[in-house]
Amino acid sequence: MYPVTLVSLGPGDPELITLKGLRTLQEADCIFCPETATRQGAPACSRAAHILAQLHIPDNKIERFHLPMSKDRQQAMAAYDQAFLQIRTLCADNRRVCIVAEGDAGLYASIHYIYDRLHSEGYPVEQIPGIPAFIASGARAGLHLVSQQQRLTVIPGLATTEDIEQLLGEGGTVVIMKLSQCTDEIHHCIRLHPEYTYQYFENVGTEQERLFTDPQTLANLRFPYFSLMIIMANR
Repeated sequence: MYPVTLVSLGPGDPELITLKGLRTLQEADCIFCPETATRQGAPACSRAAHILAQLHIPDNKIERFHLPMSKDRQQAMAAYDQAFLQIRTLCADNRRVCIVAEGDAGLYASIHYIYDRLHSEGYPVEQIPGIPAFIASGARAGLHLVSQQQRLTVIPGLATTEDIEQLLGEGGTVVIMKLSQCTDEIHHCIRLHPEYTYQYFENVGTEQERLFTDPQTLANLRFPYFSLMIIMANR
């Protein structure tokens, strides 16, 4: 039985996938790819599928499954359960199956639920690492994220100003993922601490990529889903 492989695609630029990841996709019989609708009634879209198309992966190998964008994870879990059942059937037919995730599949990727379930039921699974968005963002801006004994802390969009103050007070760099979930708190932090260095990234690795560093601009900017921020104290 072939292992089911989680393939990390990187943040958006198709050239940032690893050679191993690309080869695995090319050899796969079926590639499970999540798609979402950004608002009710809107057509489903998939950034992962767009990356696959740029990599010239045949569309007939791609099995899209709808992943609801909601804080209520029950619907998402139901979608993952359905994908798991399909994958299990393909495994029984000795098909080579991949599941794709943007960025790195082990970093804030809820699709890992399928990996965990397959593993718990005895199916062979493996994971191919990729470049997470904050690493690509740092390279895009020419940042040296940490030096010597400094710490790099990556936190989700539940960050508060107090969290940021404490972490920067200990030295190092703070990366906030899922930035749209804490827009008001980030605006408050920017107004309270204009002395920090803020690096904001949106849709990194895509044609819609944007980078802002001006605190006044950031303090009034609404953050979309595909955004993150790198914050540093003055060094």
